[in-house]
Amino acid sequence: MARHRALEMFGRSGNPTLRSKAFTQSSSDFSTSEPMTLSGTVNKTGLYLLLCFITAAWTWNQFYATGDPASVYVYVIVGIVGGLIAALVTIFKPTTAAISAPIYALLEGFAIGGVSAVVEASYPGIVIQAVGLTFGTLAALLMAYKTGLIKPTENFRLMLFAATGGILLLYVVNIIMRFFGTEIGFIHSNGLMGIGFSLVVVAIAALNLVLDFDFIEQGAEHGAPKYLEAYGAFSLMVTLIWLYFEILRLLTKLYSRN
Repeated sequence: MARHRALEMFGRSGNPTLRSKAFTQSSSDFSTSEPMTLSGTVNKTGLYLLLCFITAAWTWNQFYATGDPASVYVYVIVGIVGGLIAALVTIFKPTTAAISAPIYALLEGFAIGGVSAVVEASYPGIVIQAVGLTFGTLAALLMAYKTGLIKPTENFRLMLFAATGGILLLYVVNIIMRFFGTEIGFIHSNGLMGIGFSLVVVAIAALNLVLDFDFIEQGAEHGAPKYLEAYGAFSLMVTLIWLYFEILRLLTKLYSRN
C-alpha cells in the first residue's frame, strides 16, 4: 500500500515529472533495504548527461560528414518521439526509471545533436554559447537554492506550475495550428515580442531547476526508495534539455537579427 501511495498523482511541482508524494514517505514505508541518496542522484545525472552527449556527438558528426540536414532528420524524429515515449513510461512507472531514464537520455541525444548541428551550420558558435549558458544557469540556481536566496515556497510552486502549464498548452496549440498551415507568430518571431517571449520561457524553465533541487533534496532527507535516484536524475535531465532548447531558440532569434 505504501508503495502505491508513493506513486500517486503529481504534487504541486512546476516540473510535472516530479511527484511530491514519492518524496515524502519515510524509508520504513517502502519494501526496500537501501534509501535514496543525494550523491547517488548526482552520479546518475552525470551518467545520463554522458549518455546524452555520446548520441548527440554521433548525430552531430553524421550531419557534418554530409552537410545535409536530411541525413539527420530521421535521428531527430526518432529522438523526439522515442524520448517522449521513454519519458511517459518513466513518469507513469517511476520504478522503471533505472532502465527507461538512460534510454530517454540516449534518445534525446539524437534529437539534440541533430538540431544543434543544423543550427550551428547557420550560426557558427551558437551551440557552445547555448551549452555554456545552460550549465551556467544550472550552477547559478543551485548556488541560489543552497544559500536560500531562492526558496521554493507554496506560492512559488503554484506560480511556476501555472506558468509551465500555460507554456505547454501554448506549444500544443501551435503544433495543432501547423497542421492547418498557420502558427502562433511570436513563438518563432525574432521581433521584440518574440524575443521577450523566449526570455520569459527561459526564465520559467530555469526556475523549474529550483523545484528539481528541492524535491531531490527532500527525497534524500526522507529516505525515499533507491529507484527514485534514477527518477530524480531523469527529472533534472528533462528540465535541462528543455532549458537548452529554449536558450538555443532565443540565441537563434538574436543571431538572425544581425
